[in-house]
Amino acid sequence: MKNTALTETHIALGAKMVPFAGYNMPVQYEGVNIEHETVRNAVGVFDVSHMGEFLIEGEHALTLIQKVSSNDASKLTVGKAQYSCMPNDNGGIVDDLIIYKIKEEQYLLVVNASNIDKDWNWIQSKNDVGAQMRNLSDDYSLLAIQGPKAIEAMQSLTSHDLSAIKFYSFEVGDFAGIDNVIISATGYTGSGGFEIYVKNDDVKQVWDKVFEAGADFGIKPIGLAARDTLRLEMGYCLYGNDIDDTTSPIEAGLGWITKFTKDFTNADALKAQKENGTERKLVAFELNERGIPRQGYDIVDTDGNKIGHVTSGTMSPSLGKGIGLGYVPTDLSAVNNTIHIQIRKNSVPAKVVKLPFYKG
Repeated sequence: MKNTALTETHIALGAKMVPFAGYNMPVQYEGVNIEHETVRNAVGVFDVSHMGEFLIEGEHALTLIQKVSSNDASKLTVGKAQYSCMPNDNGGIVDDLIIYKIKEEQYLLVVNASNIDKDWNWIQSKNDVGAQMRNLSDDYSLLAIQGPKAIEAMQSLTSHDLSAIKFYSFEVGDFAGIDNVIISATGYTGSGGFEIYVKNDDVKQVWDKVFEAGADFGIKPIGLAARDTLRLEMGYCLYGNDIDDTTSPIEAGLGWITKFTKDFTNADALKAQKENGTERKLVAFELNERGIPRQGYDIVDTDGNKIGHVTSGTMSPSLGKGIGLGYVPTDLSAVNNTIHIQIRKNSVPAKVVKLPFYKG
């Protein structure tokens, strides 16, 4: 099992550590609900250094990225980032990712930890154009500083005006005494903040200075369990749960990052899905009664027939009710439609709702 550069720091802070995507990761410190509320109301810090980073560069970099990704990366300008996914040849998704345009002919692709090797091999298999590829995953750490007080709490650490960095934009500059840090206005929580990319050797200094700077703002370390409840309240897909090698971006509601203005892997089949519709759709639901929907629970109709399964579910700390995502037949996917979640012996009614669950 791999460690991040901050593993010993998490252990010293009393974190409960668990194996996650091959890494020894902090799942919680004080407790999921406290950590969740810290991010929603103040500022919290996640060590997400297990994520993968690939540098794609050279005159053919964009050509390769356009071929493997569903979104239109030609729209990116230097200092902008884009959410995208990599379709496979069979209608499913290799992974979802963020693409950063660092400079002309240089892009950083940030992928999920559990898919680093798979993604690298996939992109390499499509690289018949001679783009230069470097896997930086073992060299870089990533801190997600998230919450409504993130700008105010972190401004003293950089000469860049953090309030001027728009959503899905980034700066490369000084942060916490380190140069050439990527300061990105991205995140997986829906409460604002930044993601900080820094070399492993420098991350402990950055971590310590972040907590010094945030001390007056109630800053706390946050584990992966709260990261999951925060992203689910926003309806953000988690690879391996809500999207995988068998789910298409159209089924998953990711048509907005699937651009048919260019050619890419399996584009024709996905375009046909967009035009003709799909048999099933990923929906969001809230339970009408008490209960906690868990991943893998059956979704049933009023007669008790299985129509799908829960891909992600939890008790929402912000809403105080059970929420989840799952695939159901398209004719049962309309907002306000009633479906049922099989929780042990009980068939609990739930309402299909529009995302996000948490409105802020």
